[in-house]
Amino acid sequence: MSQHTRQGTPPQTVPSGGAPSPERTDAPDGRRLGLTLGMLVLPMYVALGAPSVALPAIGRALAVPFGATAWILAAWSLTSALAMPVAGRLLARWNPFQVLVTGVVALAAGSALAGAGPTLSVVIVGRLIGGAGAGATVIAVFAAATALPGRHRIQALGIIAAASATASGCGTLLGGAVTAWLGWRAVLAIPVLALPLLLAALPSRRALTRSGSGERNGSTGRLDVVGAAVLSVLAGSLITLLQAHSVGLPAPVTLVVAAAGVLAAVGVWWRVRSTPDGFVPRRVIAARGFLAAGLIGGTVFAGYYGVLFRAPSLIEQATGGGPLEAGVILVPAAACSVLAGRLVGTLTDRFTGWQVSAGLAAVTVVGVLVVAVFNGPIPVVVGTALTVCGFAGAQAVLVGLAPDLVAADDRDTAQGLLNFMNALGGGIGPATVAGLSGIVPVPVALAVLAALPLAGLVVSLTARPAADRRPRPDATRGSPR
Repeated sequence: MSQHTRQGTPPQTVPSGGAPSPERTDAPDGRRLGLTLGMLVLPMYVALGAPSVALPAIGRALAVPFGATAWILAAWSLTSALAMPVAGRLLARWNPFQVLVTGVVALAAGSALAGAGPTLSVVIVGRLIGGAGAGATVIAVFAAATALPGRHRIQALGIIAAASATASGCGTLLGGAVTAWLGWRAVLAIPVLALPLLLAALPSRRALTRSGSGERNGSTGRLDVVGAAVLSVLAGSLITLLQAHSVGLPAPVTLVVAAAGVLAAVGVWWRVRSTPDGFVPRRVIAARGFLAAGLIGGTVFAGYYGVLFRAPSLIEQATGGGPLEAGVILVPAAACSVLAGRLVGTLTDRFTGWQVSAGLAAVTVVGVLVVAVFNGPIPVVVGTALTVCGFAGAQAVLVGLAPDLVAADDRDTAQGLLNFMNALGGGIGPATVAGLSGIVPVPVALAVLAALPLAGLVVSLTARPAADRRPRPDATRGSPR
């Protein structure tokens, strides 16, 4: 862990939750701020699942093959993931409220364009813009929440995680209902609702501004465009290759994408080594436990979103119903996110964050395997519920750990990179299931998917910081010690 702090700053320990650091008496209430921020993330997480049930209607209306409509989902996941580290670097210049407003405006504008797009290409451009806005909004939300002290932070993160998991889990229900009653264009425009919800956050503007002020001394130099570009190409190539078979990508194009991905991977490695303060700072990714946290989160997200992608169609096949009926049946699974959000605070009071993350990864593995092995709507709901719990809990625990793994002035950058890995995992999960489903039976594709959170479980048990030591009572997050 010797490289994760700036020169002269000793290593930091990871709080275990058993001895929280002293809390500021003037800090915003975690529950109240969590409710405000939780409302803001609702539309963007609905936008992850809702369009999936509208894809057949979109293909028919725009006269394109169904496989081509998969890019509507991939575009959102891709730019959302890529915008997160960019937003993390912007937080060195702006406070969370400014980034939040910028993200919500882009989210609403892109979604409006996607909903009104006359062709598939225009719809995809709108989804690209909307996804970028969603990524920036998520980073601003978590930056405000993680700036809270002690238990206020856990309260806020638990509420936000419950809201995001509930919204994404109910996305198929809302997507089916809106498609049936208002049409597919209304489904793509759902994130526009974030604009009026932003107005509801105005009373908390002071808290959002204060959360980001006076706590960062990071570099405000130029954005590393080359580093951002190679990371973007790497992420885009990975998701494209996983979906190549499902969208019918020609072999020559697939080879070109694969070559671009390999070159981008080399470019990321070279940039990290040659530019320590670049887009991916070496001291951040070298911080003991940081890459482990990102890998755990990414694999848990992959398991959840992979199951969420496939669960509606499995229920439709088992019941003979439509997307609306499938969405209704999945509501109990989505409701489990509220339970997970409430339990995470209790668990982190008794166990270390790494122990909790190991349990959540294990729960996700079991959930994916239940959906893969057993037939019928009840096993699908049970398995989905388990992955919902893993997703909601991991989001709160791992994002809460991030600020304590790096120096205080690298907090926002680390937050952006960690969320990038989480969101990238969320795109990899559905892409893996979709890409394999045309080659092997669906149960086999889901069994392969289970290997991802299983890898996260192994990492959480073997690659976490060796000492889950409790911080000294007088230690504060990000301070030298």
